[in-house]
Amino acid sequence: MSVDIQGSVMETLGSVMRIDLGMKMIVAVLAGGAIGFERQVAGKPAGLRTNILICVGSALLMDLSIHIGSVWGEGNVGDPARLAAQVVTGIGFIGAGTIMQGGGTITGLTSAATLWVVAAIGLTAGAGFFVEALGVTLTVMAVLAGLGRLEHGLLRVSRSMSVTIRAKPGFPEADLHELLKREGLRVTESKVFDHSTDRVFELRLRGPARQFDVAKFELVQQPNIQNVFFD
Repeated sequence: MSVDIQGSVMETLGSVMRIDLGMKMIVAVLAGGAIGFERQVAGKPAGLRTNILICVGSALLMDLSIHIGSVWGEGNVGDPARLAAQVVTGIGFIGAGTIMQGGGTITGLTSAATLWVVAAIGLTAGAGFFVEALGVTLTVMAVLAGLGRLEHGLLRVSRSMSVTIRAKPGFPEADLHELLKREGLRVTESKVFDHSTDRVFELRLRGPARQFDVAKFELVQQPNIQNVFFD
């Protein structure tokens, strides 16, 4: 009899304290914290706390989505994927806030993608797939830490691109070449077309990949240059 009572008490405590939910929260904190720590060290705006909160929130909503039907309905009713789908959509608004555009360059795409995948990890943990959640966490950390160095290396590789620059009539070609040279780009081909309203330069440039965005930003700041189009 005492064994039955003890078992009943343990079952009651388990249902009240939701040990399974606690496990989901722990996995979400570990997963979000690991990725957030890497982002914090890298100096990104979405760091440790942001990633933990998104991962924990996603896990909680996934758990709620799974159990809400059995609590308020007769048996398991409803669609467990409904709240999860809203998380996938809604996290896009937070991700969009980390993306900035200025001077023809876009930054924050990696941070936005990281927030989106952290939400997905939280949903996975909330559904009880702990091994999958932790496995994806390790994969994401490897991509952010390992491939980041490769990406920076690729940005230093020399490449060739075509650019069309519209300037005010009479803008000196030598001044344009000198400006590009200061930004680390060399003009390999050049054509100039004069019109009544502008002077168009069609150039072929060569230099480090990262310098093309830098050069474009500098060009659009010049008062005599109207438009810059990189092919």
